Amino acid sequence: MIAYFLKDETVVGKFGINLNKGILLSGPVGVGKTSIMNIMRLFEPAKERFIMRSCRDVSFEFIKDGYETIHKYSRNSFNKHEPQTWCFDDLGIENTLKYYGNECNVMAEVLLSRYDLFVSRKLLTQLSTNLSASEIDNVYGNRVRSRMREMFNLIAFDKESDDKRR
Repeated sequence: MIAYFLKDETVVGKFGINLNKGILLSGPVGVGKTSIMNIMRLFEPAKERFIMRSCRDVSFEFIKDGYETIHKYSRNSFNKHEPQTWCFDDLGIENTLKYYGNECNVMAEVLLSRYDLFVSRKLLTQLSTNLSASEIDNVYGNRVRSRMREMFNLIAFDKESDDKRR
């Protein structure tokens, strides 16, 4: 992870990590995924530093602001001239929500929009999740999962890793 964020091509190449993709950090509850991503963001130069947002908070924004929330994460809402990298934390803890009676899987829509930015502008997205590949497929559908394979380097903790919060 350090080599990725320092953009060390030699080291990441040994591990099959592509610097042109984001990171999908996966593993059981309590192994430190969020802490690792918070630390790793400090290795990025300030102008490239990503902003972390919990998927649950994104969903709550959707309840309040509706579909504008999806647009917020689909474009750079802070500086229209500089692309913005986001890290969505805890993918899978949010629920499918309704806004004025319309049901929406908010994170699926955000990820589909981020994929479009990845293809058109090479904009990276970072993710952390407790979900397995099959669970991602069940919750978000095979279209999202297929795009995620293209967008992310998978770095996974062993399923048997212990919860560090105990």
